Amino acid sequence: MMHFPPETLHFLTGITANNEKAWFEANRALYDQGYVAAGKAFVEAVGPRLAELAPGVRYEPRIGGSMMRINRDIRFSKDKRPYKTHLDLWFWLGERRGWDNPGFWFRMTQDGVQLGSGIHAFDKPILESFRQSVIHPRSGRTLAELAQSLKAGGYEIGGLTRKRPPAGFSTEPERAHFLLHEGLYAATSLPVAAALSEGFADVVLAHFQATASLNSWLATEVTG
Repeated sequence: MMHFPPETLHFLTGITANNEKAWFEANRALYDQGYVAAGKAFVEAVGPRLAELAPGVRYEPRIGGSMMRINRDIRFSKDKRPYKTHLDLWFWLGERRGWDNPGFWFRMTQDGVQLGSGIHAFDKPILESFRQSVIHPRSGRTLAELAQSLKAGGYEIGGLTRKRPPAGFSTEPERAHFLLHEGLYAATSLPVAAALSEGFADVVLAHFQATASLNSWLATEVTG
């Protein structure tokens, strides 16, 4: 599928306004068609082509693979809404599927689409490796140049969470701000109408290709 059907937006709009089991069960057919089947078809359309652009990328067109489950984990949350109000897709690098691997991500809500490349939040070992790569002259300068190029292309560089650098780390001014990061990703946003338009898969792949260099840097310098 090269784009999402209207049923996807209908479902996301409905579950946002009626986040309760009764509505979900009454609209399970819409969920199956607009969320599960549409998401699976989009992964099947994008995955093989993305693997050609980014060798080593992996994908599984199923819930629990490249498609995130719609049920929220509410055990320790004050927000007791049972369902997510977005469709998440994930294409990852490496043998093991996990959020601590660099990869390509996609999120569709009733209001728009966000997509990009990278790692949203580093676990402790990867965070240490990232910081060492930031302060290293070669890899740190490469990251600074890469980030500047992505910004010039209109991409947001995300993952900055700290107000102060961690103790024991310092580097040159042009890359010191990366020490405030506890994740690193390049992202962009699109109107939700784009997801319903012919050729949307081509648009997504173009953005993935444009940001793939960040995944390459992470895989080589941080997680490899």
